[in-house]
Amino acid sequence: MFIVKKSAIVGILLAAAFLLTASLSLYVAGTVNARHTLFTVVLDAGHGGVDPGVLGVSGERESDINLQIVKKLQSLFSDAGFSVVLTRKNEGGLYGLPTQGYKRRDMEKRREVIVGSKPSVVLSVHQNSFSQQPSRTGGQVFYCAGREADAALAQSIQARLNALSGKSVEALTGDFYVLNCAQAPAVLIECGFLSNAEEEAMLKSDAYQTEVADKIFEGVLGFLC
Repeated sequence: MFIVKKSAIVGILLAAAFLLTASLSLYVAGTVNARHTLFTVVLDAGHGGVDPGVLGVSGERESDINLQIVKKLQSLFSDAGFSVVLTRKNEGGLYGLPTQGYKRRDMEKRREVIVGSKPSVVLSVHQNSFSQQPSRTGGQVFYCAGREADAALAQSIQARLNALSGKSVEALTGDFYVLNCAQAPAVLIECGFLSNAEEEAMLKSDAYQTEVADKIFEGVLGFLC
């Protein structure tokens, strides 16, 4: 008669339980990622090339900071299983040659990328400036008036940026070309003020850019959930 020791049986049961738990974890993770891949996020880094956007008090280019934050957002969304499309992938603009009408061509190309991506969400990343009041700081989110989903997305992101800056501001409506490029919820995010020397220094830092990207990402997840 073959006798199996009690300790061996316990070991087998524990191993089976471990394998079952691991399999369930992989299944759940796969299910979450599969759900997220249904969502395409378009990340638009404002300006670029001969168009630097606003300049900080120390000469920092808005276009560079925009792209750096977008690249961090790209990693966050990709790691979470989302499909991610960038309108601008490097320091250059999207206008071709920097000849007359380059700004119009640049915006039309962004629209082409957005429409072709059939996005679920569009995020256009920018930096603010108000030289008449250099004490101004904090993020500000804009959305198209009359679009409820856009307003909800903007408010969700604004709440997270407020938590980062300690401010208490509301998302605002605005008439921006990029926000009218798709039927999907779209917002324009001014991450901070380059006209404020302290905030410019923060926005130049990798650590603070990561914090800003984290808050925007959390805001989008809050909206989707």
